[in-house]
Amino acid sequence: MNFCIVIPVYNSPYIKEVIEDVLSYGYKVIVVDDGSDKPVDAENLDIELVTHPINMGKGEAILSGAKKAKELGYDSFVSVDADKQHLSSQIQKLTDAYEDETIVIGNRNFEQENIPNSSKFGRKFSNFWIMLETLKSLSDTQSGFRMYPVSILELPLTNRRFDFEVEILVHHSYRGGKIKDVEVECYYPPHGERVSHFDKLWDNVHITLLHIKLLMQRYLLLRGWLWK
Repeated sequence: MNFCIVIPVYNSPYIKEVIEDVLSYGYKVIVVDDGSDKPVDAENLDIELVTHPINMGKGEAILSGAKKAKELGYDSFVSVDADKQHLSSQIQKLTDAYEDETIVIGNRNFEQENIPNSSKFGRKFSNFWIMLETLKSLSDTQSGFRMYPVSILELPLTNRRFDFEVEILVHHSYRGGKIKDVEVECYYPPHGERVSHFDKLWDNVHITLLHIKLLMQRYLLLRGWLWK
């Protein structure tokens, strides 16, 4: 297993802190700046920097990171958010659980302080739909703390924003790929420190429409009317 860390970032004030924390554990790091207003300053940081000229969405940033990882000879990577929520100390839990062609999801502890009720509901909502679409019972399908094989680049993905993280699980499953989750600790900052670009109205609408589309695809697959 030859892996690196991919950090997608858009306008995070914590990006340097996150990078330095990951580097302190000896990991190789690829940062994908997804069109931030203030470009990421990579000076004096031992990282690979990929820059999007405009904001293209978290999904596109992860795919750009996957392309760079493959180009550099890595076969897998761990996606770490730039908001300090994902702890570098927990990365090894994902890598220890990894097997070839497996997506490993970091199942966050939602019993701690500062977890918004909307996040708790959203996780249950997403888990339910994913179970219907993949016939897999997963604990935290909204977690972006994941380990991916670079072969995700071969999946027929059409969504590039927050709905990307739903679609990739379903299409990976359709192709016979394995998905597992492992319990991890995370940091949920108080409201004043929180960084989020998730639009509770429109992003939820897009994700709901995507689930309906994927469920229809699942039905057609079971009937043999749709190729994987």
